[in-house]
Amino acid sequence: MGRLLKAHGLKGAIKVELYTDEPERRFAKGSVFSLQVPASHAWHGRSITLRELRWYNESPVAFFEGVDDRTAAEGLIKAILWVEQATAELPVEDDAWYDHQLVGLTALRDGEKVGVVAQVVHLPAQDLLGIKTLSGEEVLVPFVKAIVPSVDLAAGTLVVTPPAGLFEELPDDDVAAPEGDAAPSS
Repeated sequence: MGRLLKAHGLKGAIKVELYTDEPERRFAKGSVFSLQVPASHAWHGRSITLRELRWYNESPVAFFEGVDDRTAAEGLIKAILWVEQATAELPVEDDAWYDHQLVGLTALRDGEKVGVVAQVVHLPAQDLLGIKTLSGEEVLVPFVKAIVPSVDLAAGTLVVTPPAGLFEELPDDDVAAPEGDAAPSS
C-alpha cells in the first residue's frame, strides 16, 4: 500500500509514499499493515496499526500505534506497507498486478530459471522488478512489456527477455588484437 519515507516532526509521524488510488479507504484509522523490512530488523514479521493519516503540504503523513517519537519513526524508514487482499478486490484488468502477487514468482529466461522476484521498486518513470538470481545477486529489471512479456500467476512464473548484459557479464570490446592481426599499412 505504501512505503515509509522519512520521519516528520517529533511525535512519531512518518511521511508515506502511497501505492494506492484509494488512500482514504486503505489508510483509515485502525488499518493494519504487515511490514516488509530486512530479516535483521526489529519490526521483521510484525504488523503495525494506523492511528491517523494527515496531509501536510499535499504529502501524506501517518501516525502509527507504538511509534510515539522521532527515534521510533526513523527506525521504520524504507519499510514497505502490505495488506491482506480479498480475492474479490484483485484487479480484473489485463496486465495489472499487486506487488504481493509478483513477489515470489520464478523468473524464466528461455525456459530456464534465472531467479525469483524479491521486490517491486516503484519509480516515477517505471517500475522495476528486483530479481534475486541463482548466484544470490539482485538484478533490477524494468517491468515493461518488452522485457517482461508475460506473467502467469497460476503457474507462479514470469518470462523475462532482458537485453544482453543484464543477467551476465559481457566480454570486453577493448581486448587488444593479437600481434600479426594488425591491418596492413598503405
